[in-house]
Amino acid sequence: MGYLPFYIGTDPNSDGLHLGHYSSFLITRRLAKAGHHPILLVGVATALIGDPRGTVERSLSSRDEVLENFEKMKNQLQKIFPYEIVNNYDWIKDVNVIDFLRNYGKYINIGYMLGKDLVRRQMESGISFAEFSYMLIQGLDFKYLHEHKGVDLQVAGSDQWGNMTTGIELVKKISGDEVFAFTMPLITDSQGRKFGKSEGNAVWIDKNKTSSYELYQFLINVEDIMVIEYLKRLTFLSKEEIEDIERRHNEEPHKRLAQKILSKEIITDLHGESSYEEAVRISEQLFNGNIKEIPVKDLLIGLKSVPHFTVYGGKLIDVLVENKICSSKREANEFLNSGAISINGNIVNDVNYSISFDNALGTNIVVIRKGKKKYYVATLK
Repeated sequence: MGYLPFYIGTDPNSDGLHLGHYSSFLITRRLAKAGHHPILLVGVATALIGDPRGTVERSLSSRDEVLENFEKMKNQLQKIFPYEIVNNYDWIKDVNVIDFLRNYGKYINIGYMLGKDLVRRQMESGISFAEFSYMLIQGLDFKYLHEHKGVDLQVAGSDQWGNMTTGIELVKKISGDEVFAFTMPLITDSQGRKFGKSEGNAVWIDKNKTSSYELYQFLINVEDIMVIEYLKRLTFLSKEEIEDIERRHNEEPHKRLAQKILSKEIITDLHGESSYEEAVRISEQLFNGNIKEIPVKDLLIGLKSVPHFTVYGGKLIDVLVENKICSSKREANEFLNSGAISINGNIVNDVNYSISFDNALGTNIVVIRKGKKKYYVATLK
C-alpha cells in the first residue's frame, strides 16, 4: 500500500483526553511510521448535537463550553500526536437545514439508519432526531475530507462502525468513489468496561487531572490477565519484546514486571521520563513510610485520592475517632499501643500525643498512616 491520507476523530465532550483516546489515537503513529498521512478531527459540530451511546440521550454542553473543550483537547493532541488537526465546525456551520436534508439526507435510507446497532439499542429508551442524525453528519465529514484532503480511509474504535459505514455509503452514492474504514477493539478492563468519561472511570492524560503518580498507581495495579494485552495495545514494544516480558512476568508475577514496564512506557510517552521517575520515587517512599523524604507538594499529589480533612489541633486519639480512622477510643488505643499509627512517617505510641503546628509538614500538613497502606491527610487550621 502506498501513501494514504486517513483520519481519526473525536468529539470535545470533555476538556481533555483520557486513556481510551490515547489507545485509539496511537494508530496515527503506527500508520505514520508506515508512510501514511494522519489527520486528526476534533468535532465541535458533532459534539454540539451528541452521538448515540446505545443507552440514554446525552446531556448537551453549551456552545461556549464545547469550543473551550476543543481548544484544550487540540492543545493536548498536538503535544502527543503532532499531526494536522481539523474541526468539522469549519465546514458544517454554514450548511443550512434545507441543503443538509436535500444534499445529504436524501441519500441515506431511514431503514439503513435504523439498522445501526447503537441506534437500535437506544430506540428502547428513546433517541432524539439530533442524535439520530449524528451518523449523517459524520458521513458528511468523510465526504468533505475525501474531497478536500484526499482522505480515503477512516479509522476509529469498534463502537463507531455504524457511523463509519454511513460515510462510506454517502461518498459512494454522491461521487461514486470507493473509500474505506477499519476499526480497532476498544480498550477495556477485565469486566469489559471502557476507559472513558461516560463510564466514570476515566484516567486522564493531562497530568493536572491525573498526576503521573496517580497514573503510575493505576498502571502498576493493572490485573495480570490484562497487562500483556495493554502492552500490545498501548506501547510500541516489539512482538518479541512483549513475549519475553510475558515469559519473565509469569515466572515471578508477584514482582509485577509487566506492569512496571507498561507504566514506564506510557508515562514516559505522555509526561516524560523525569515524571515517570518521580512517580516511582513517590510510590516507593510512600510504601516504605518515608514521608519526610518527599517534598510536601509531591506528597500531596501522591496522596490526592486518600481521605482529607481539616483539624484544629488537639489530642491524636480524638482526631483518630472524630475522623473515623478508628471506630472508638478503645480501638485507637489498641492501634497506638501496637505501633500501627504513624504521624508524618514516625510511629506514635503515646496515647497523649497531640497534633499541632509544631509537628506539621510544611506549614500545616499532617499525614496519618494506619497500618501499612491506609493514609489520611489532615490540614491544620
